[in-house]
Amino acid sequence: MTGATYATDIRLSDPDGNERTLADFRGKAILVFFGFTQCPDVCPTALARAAEVKRLLGPDGERFQTLFVTVDPERDTPEVLKAYTAAFDPSFIGLYGDLERTAQIAKDFKVYYKKIPTGSSYTMDHTSLSYVYDPLGKLRLALRHEQPAQDYADDIRKLLNPA
Repeated sequence: MTGATYATDIRLSDPDGNERTLADFRGKAILVFFGFTQCPDVCPTALARAAEVKRLLGPDGERFQTLFVTVDPERDTPEVLKAYTAAFDPSFIGLYGDLERTAQIAKDFKVYYKKIPTGSSYTMDHTSLSYVYDPLGKLRLALRHEQPAQDYADDIRKLLNPA
């Protein structure tokens, strides 16, 4: 992903109502994942893996930030996002925007998502890649959902400690 000309920044709100951008996390490797809190499998797996990656990084884990961007802002209120991300790691931050802003950020990241009706409710279909930025805020990696935490940690460690 090095040299990618898209997904250059994020401008969304955190659960406390503060606008966040990638610059807020300068000096850290940043993992960005798009999902929704009612996701039955992909999202909890992605966030549990991110928590494991932080643990595998050891002391470098303090320089690793996970951002969870909701594709379901209608149900993922700030309170729901805060509780959901904290269940995986207290340092993880959920980000949200209104429907228009969500559509724009997804387009900026080339992320697919779609509301799928399920009886009286709905679920969300969405991209399952994790995007990783280096400590200078440059997009460097798109990690596949199938990759194990150790692979993620190895790649992120290289970004945190370049040779």
